[in-house]
Amino acid sequence: MPPRRSYDQYCSAARALDLVGDRWTLLIVRELLAGPRRYTDLHADLPGVSTDVLASRLKDMERDGLATRRRLPPPGAAYVYELTGRGRALLPVLQALGSWGEGELGERRPTDAVRAHWFALPLLRALDGEGLVEVSLEEGEFHLHLGAGDGPVYGDGPAPGEVDARLVMDAATCEAIARGETPLRQAVRDGRVRVTGDGPPAKALREA
Repeated sequence: MPPRRSYDQYCSAARALDLVGDRWTLLIVRELLAGPRRYTDLHADLPGVSTDVLASRLKDMERDGLATRRRLPPPGAAYVYELTGRGRALLPVLQALGSWGEGELGERRPTDAVRAHWFALPLLRALDGEGLVEVSLEEGEFHLHLGAGDGPVYGDGPAPGEVDARLVMDAATCEAIARGETPLRQAVRDGRVRVTGDGPPAKALREA
C-alpha cells in the first residue's frame, strides 16, 4: 500500500486532515456510524463514488485504525466494514460539521441524491437523553439510538425492537429541521411532527 499523503505540518488539525481530509472519507464514516456495512451497501448509499475510490478509502481507513474488516459467521458469510473506537470518535466532528453546514443546504436540487437515514445526524443533534427512536419520512424509515455509547448511533429501516418514541413528518419539515430553520420541538408544537410512544424521548418532546 502506498504511504499516506501528509501535509507535513506539526499541527493537530493538519494531522487529522491527513487521515480524514480525503474526499468521501467522512461520508464513509457517516455510513458506518450505522454499524457494520457490506461494501455493496456502502456503494449503494454513497451515490457518485467510484468502486476504485471507495475501495481505496476503505483500505486507508483500515490502515489508519479508523475501520476494520471482518467476515460474518454463517449463514451470513459476508465481509463487513465497521468503525473502530477511534472511528466512532468522529461522531462529534461530523455533528459539528453538519451544524456548520446547515446554511449551505438550501432547497433540494433536482440533482441531489437523498437517503432517509441521512437525516439521522441532524435529528440526533435535536434530541436529548437515551432511548430508541423510530423516524418515518416519505423517503423511508430509520431509527436512532440515543446515548448509544459504543454501538451504532442510527440504523436504516424500522427499529429492531420496542421504541421509546416514534416520529412521523413530511419531507419539507425534515428538511427544514436539517437546515436549522425549524427546531424539532417547535415542529412538534406546530403539529408538523407527530410523536407517539411512552418513553422519555417522546415525553420530552410532547412537554417541550
